[in-house]
Amino acid sequence: MSSQSTNGTLDVSSVAISRGTEFPRPPTFKDPLDKRQYLKERLTLAFRLFAKQGYEEGVAGHITVRDPVEPTTFWVNPFGVAWTMLRASDLIRVDHNGEIIDGGPVRLLNKAAFMIHSAVHKARPDVRAIAHSHSIYGRAFSTQGRNLDIITQDSCAFYNDIAHYDSFGGVVLGPEEGLHIAEALGPRKAAILSNHGLLTCGGSVESCVFWFMSLERCCQAQLAADAAAAGRGGETVKISEEDAAHTYKTVGPELTGWFSAKPAFDTMEYQSGSEYKM
Repeated sequence: MSSQSTNGTLDVSSVAISRGTEFPRPPTFKDPLDKRQYLKERLTLAFRLFAKQGYEEGVAGHITVRDPVEPTTFWVNPFGVAWTMLRASDLIRVDHNGEIIDGGPVRLLNKAAFMIHSAVHKARPDVRAIAHSHSIYGRAFSTQGRNLDIITQDSCAFYNDIAHYDSFGGVVLGPEEGLHIAEALGPRKAAILSNHGLLTCGGSVESCVFWFMSLERCCQAQLAADAAAAGRGGETVKISEEDAAHTYKTVGPELTGWFSAKPAFDTMEYQSGSEYKM
């Protein structure tokens, strides 16, 4: 078993000891229509996972996945439908003009979702999925006017791979703010949006969701660590550049994100039964 990912770096498979069990990989499909249905099902599970984590805030928050049949379009949640109740058939497909061209009975599109996700999908053809939500620790950290410190092993996944967008232009109702966010994100997997929250992306729904959940916990850990350090008149201990770069090779690649999300997706699939696929 190789310990190299497809881009030549180490990944999570390098820390697995295998005795006759092949390391899992994302599934492949010959028919793009089969892949479309699979991605819609994974996106539905992603929303249910976000709901379980408490990432919803009224009707705010959105996750999108690029359509494999028509890659200039993407699937997103219909505006105002509870994440816990979403099924694959409820999702709506949107083109880059903001037109709803396919999907379920509730054909309402969150305009902010379109402005942000459309801009990132256009700028990043390597990205399959994008997530943004107003999670509590991400929101709190976004008010600090700074990027994430690399102070834990988990935060090394974002070493040189997270942007800080230092502007807030209100609810994203125009294309300019979405374009600014995409520009600030650049080639990275995540961004902290000032006074707003977190945004992550990935080559799969699973990696995108795991990066978001991990980043939320990293923000929680740093807020707690900063407060504890300030209370004793000190600072947190930062991981060295060399060690952070080395650790990133294992905890930062796409396959690591996909595999790290597997237990959560497996659990949610078990708890949801087959109803979410409908």
